[in-house]
Amino acid sequence: MSATEAKAVLRYARISPQKVRKVIGAVKGKPVERGLDALKFMPQKAAGILEKIVRSAVSNADQNPDIDVDSLIIRNITADQGPTLKRFRARARGRGTRILKRSSHITVILSDESA
Repeated sequence: MSATEAKAVLRYARISPQKVRKVIGAVKGKPVERGLDALKFMPQKAAGILEKIVRSAVSNADQNPDIDVDSLIIRNITADQGPTLKRFRARARGRGTRILKRSSHITVILSDESA
């Protein structure tokens, strides 16, 4: 990570990475303001989670005097697989089936447009 980048990480988010990746495509590469506006009006749970992480990354960038917060763009967002909770649900005829409750680690990297 270079001097003109800021990042924020959310680990163990209780949402599957697949659901987060659907929303990531809509905001990756956009300026922060436009990305946050887009996330605010999306109905998905992942949009609310991503909005908080992007705001956190902006706040982290604000701590660095070299970075102009107004010219930040969303350089990259990744949603990696976290640990999976394994649960069982009762089914017909005395059986049980496995339920996989997936979690994800989400990383947001913001960059100055000049970079």
